Amino acid sequence: MSTYMAKAGEVERKWYVIDATGKTLGRLAVQVADLLRGKNKPTFTPHVDCGDFVVVVNAEKMELTGKKLEQKYYYHHTGYIGHMKSVRYDNLMANRPEMALELAVKGMIPANTLGRKAMTRLHVYKGAEHKHEAQKPIVLE
Repeated sequence: MSTYMAKAGEVERKWYVIDATGKTLGRLAVQVADLLRGKNKPTFTPHVDCGDFVVVVNAEKMELTGKKLEQKYYYHHTGYIGHMKSVRYDNLMANRPEMALELAVKGMIPANTLGRKAMTRLHVYKGAEHKHEAQKPIVLE
């Protein structure tokens, strides 16, 4: 018996909605990354993009445990000499909580074309409203 390998044309994509209220950032990011890659499917194939669409709402109500709000930083470089920027996570969660989740998920998916394609299927919203009702998303707990 041979191992089943999914083909790009055979992949059926579903839409999922996840409410981030009261969930921990890292644990939520793991759940989202698995859905984006398609690891929850029995037909998962590592070299084929077989993931689903994920919509995360209420990103402002995510939590970080311990002292991470005061001690964790997000660093990025502008490209100019000496322009390393840092943002503390309490500011990041207050101003752009959707970016905090996107950064966490981006670190959990592969750094190749499959990972970049998977990140285009992630939609994160600060509040409870989203614009994807037409796709009839499945609500995940």
